Amino acid sequence: MVAPEQTAATTVSEDLVIQGIEEPAIARYFGTMNAKSYGETAALFASDGALLAPFEEPIIGPEAIAQYLEAEALTMTLLPREGTCDPQLDGQRQVQVTGLVQTPFFGVNVGWIFILNPASEILAVRVKLLASPGELLQLRNQRERDGNHEKS
Repeated sequence: MVAPEQTAATTVSEDLVIQGIEEPAIARYFGTMNAKSYGETAALFASDGALLAPFEEPIIGPEAIAQYLEAEALTMTLLPREGTCDPQLDGQRQVQVTGLVQTPFFGVNVGWIFILNPASEILAVRVKLLASPGELLQLRNQRERDGNHEKS
């Protein structure tokens, strides 16, 4: 028999469900990201919350997170598939979600690891690219090319 927490699901939009996740803050994160409402996404973070994005230094605090997302996430669509939620001894929860990030140029498998405090604020989210070293190198090179086009 499957445990209830493994079959629970959160609807992120009418056609997007995260199997195994019931946490509303996680649904709001993905929903606001896909709606390009980055101020609302950033408001889900604690005042000292951190976004740990690939190839970046930690982005700390809602204002910095909103600015970063406005600059970097406009072409991204997040497609979470499934996840797990593990309570921690201190009342925090660790939520792991796997899925896909789609851009006009590529799609990549991604893992998100959220740490939520007892008030369901995001203390941290680590975004991990689940790709081969060759795929990661292509993504990094594409990002550098995109950055050079913006500067010229």
